[in-house]
Amino acid sequence: MVEARLKGGVGAAIPHDSAHLHVSGEATYTDDIPEARGTLYAAIGMSDRAHARIKTIDLAKVRTAPGVVALITAKDIPGKNDYGPVVADDPIFATAMVQYFGQSIFAVAAKTTEQARRAARLVVIEYEDLKANLTAKEALREQSFVLPTERLVRGNPQAAIASAPHRLQGRIKIGGQDQFYLEGMIAYAVPKEDGTMLVYSSTQHPGEVQHQVAHALDVSAKDVVVECRRMGGAFGGKESQPGLFACVAALLAQKTRRPIKLRMDRDDDMLMTGKRHDFETEYEVGFDDEGRILGVDFVLAGRCGYSADLSGSINDRAMFHSDNCYYLENVSILSFRCKTNTVSNTAFRGFGGPQGMMGIECVIDEIARHLGKDPLDVRKHNFYGIADRNVTHYHQPIVDNVIHDIVGQLEQSSDYHARGKAIRAFNAGSPVLKRGIALTPVKFGISFTATHLNQAGCLLHVYTDGTLMLNHGGTEMGQGLFVKVAQVVAEELQVDIDRIRITASDTSKVPNASATAASSGADINGKAAQAAAIALRERLREFAQSRAGTSCLSQQPGPSRRQDD
Repeated sequence: MVEARLKGGVGAAIPHDSAHLHVSGEATYTDDIPEARGTLYAAIGMSDRAHARIKTIDLAKVRTAPGVVALITAKDIPGKNDYGPVVADDPIFATAMVQYFGQSIFAVAAKTTEQARRAARLVVIEYEDLKANLTAKEALREQSFVLPTERLVRGNPQAAIASAPHRLQGRIKIGGQDQFYLEGMIAYAVPKEDGTMLVYSSTQHPGEVQHQVAHALDVSAKDVVVECRRMGGAFGGKESQPGLFACVAALLAQKTRRPIKLRMDRDDDMLMTGKRHDFETEYEVGFDDEGRILGVDFVLAGRCGYSADLSGSINDRAMFHSDNCYYLENVSILSFRCKTNTVSNTAFRGFGGPQGMMGIECVIDEIARHLGKDPLDVRKHNFYGIADRNVTHYHQPIVDNVIHDIVGQLEQSSDYHARGKAIRAFNAGSPVLKRGIALTPVKFGISFTATHLNQAGCLLHVYTDGTLMLNHGGTEMGQGLFVKVAQVVAEELQVDIDRIRITASDTSKVPNASATAASSGADINGKAAQAAAIALRERLREFAQSRAGTSCLSQQPGPSRRQDD
């Protein structure tokens, strides 16, 4: 008997499946796909006002610009003029009013990218300027919201604060960031026979783009295929907003019956796409002499931009993470989803969780300063308990609570207290340069808050030479999802991973897939692939048994090693 080790199974340290292509420059991103004959290049005409009525629009110079082949506005959309992922409030093209600087008004297709971009700038628009709310504070003053306000309360926070030995209140400003993915927004729409459309899109959610394009073109979902082999980064920025660019490309492709590539200039990309939600957070907290929080009241104002986009779930998650690792027996969280005349903010790593955690961590630090205590001691006093004080303000019990052990180990291994003492001594003698140290915990919930999105699909082929082709609903944006899922299949079928071909995310292979987001991609797609591998193995076992008259393949998942005679 010769024992052979499975090559590339679960837990094996193997390279990214595209690493050799990345370093050689051979990895194909959307802009690298060989262009079909007759491809045209698109550009979007954008608003240069934050909030205004469109009085007149003159497109004559755009239409006659060098190289221009086609131009479309909202009137040329045969279906729905909307690409909103949740609420229908995201027009593909603005009509009577613009609501943020950079909003799309029309699109043009030309023989070259430069010709299209130059032509788009020739539009002449007469505006009637309107008052623009640009900050969450302005939106609160105007009571301007994209979604209804939400409140979450446990216990009696106001009474607990009023009777507490110590009270503090304050305001925290939490800024946003741009995802700044290396590969910008891009879509390549190729019309196929009988009115069908193939769209290559740099997107975390091909299924959603498929539906958005179908609605805009006024066709069925079956008539649109969206494919994405890989993205050059996303970080949440390509979860909901690639739909705009895919719809524009597909609409121009439908009109011209020619392939259309829409590759955004980086400056325009940053103008037209949403960022992390910046927050204005107010708090009032009551606490005892040890720094234990007795009651806390939060008001969270998230700047959502002009439309809802994913702001409902993002602001919900900020509410759910306002406890971080701390038991809040008496808590009120009021969440305003502020409508501003700015680009609609969107998903970003953490999806509202960091903004919620930042609020409570700032409160903990202020308590420590007020009491003259080490912030870590205050944090430890407020940690969730093991047998009690272990249910969140949203009614979820904390199980496998290891925060006490982890922090204790880190406190010792990092020499936290000795280093803190040295830092205080340094700061006392340094009037300009200062040092600091902190040990800050994090409790973060993965998976989708909307539980129906926690599902996935997989298509697994086996060929007569024993090799396999793997496809699932997840998307690859550099995080190594594809190779992780392939490792699951290799482990389940006990085959070497180099016998598995990984293929592009494709709505014609796995339909209605959830976005690759919420730190769930490996979990849900890995389990879908495991289920597919088990089903395939069982069919092969039954076939082999019917031919040989005995069970040639185990009904149970194979061992981590295989044995060959």
